[in-house]
Amino acid sequence: MHFQRIKLILTFGLLVISIFLLSAIPVVVNGSAGMQEMGPTVTGTPIGPYIIVNGAPGEQINVRGCANATTCPKVGVLLAAQKVPAKGRTEGGVWIQIEYPGVAGGLAWVHSSLVSLYGGTLPVVEPPATPTPAQTSTIDPTLAAQFIITIQPTRLPTFTAPPPLEIPTYTEVSGNLVASRVPVGMIITGMAALGVFGILISVLRGR
Repeated sequence: MHFQRIKLILTFGLLVISIFLLSAIPVVVNGSAGMQEMGPTVTGTPIGPYIIVNGAPGEQINVRGCANATTCPKVGVLLAAQKVPAKGRTEGGVWIQIEYPGVAGGLAWVHSSLVSLYGGTLPVVEPPATPTPAQTSTIDPTLAAQFIITIQPTRLPTFTAPPPLEIPTYTEVSGNLVASRVPVGMIITGMAALGVFGILISVLRGR
């Protein structure tokens, strides 16, 4: 009898513990926990129409400031396979307006033949006016003439040709002519020497 009471108490205790454990488990309703609210679901924001640049890897296309390939300046480039949001198109769809940060207004233009359009149709937008070419500055000729300095040519000295060079000519002379042209001084000196020599001899003989 005592053993049956203990068994009954144990059974009742196990039942209470089981009920307590079951009450602590959150009830799942429609696949979500009833006691804990799930966080907000993150979903991608659609970017709307966009373009992808055509071409082989490494190729690039020009991005221009307005819808004209001749007069509009190039403001950048796009690489092949690059994806860019599209905002509008010209009448006829020849040019497409795209988002292009870094330029005035954040918008630029690409030629439609160089890209592929995805994500819907584009509205027609009025392209910006073609920029007026810069005017070539002109110079007032009257004002410019005041700053023109004329350099007078320097007069070179005149050149007078020298007289013709006279080359002396020599004629061959004979031996007698050479002997006759003995200097007179040498003859006088020789004669004086002979006279002195004769006087010396006379003096010596007189002794």
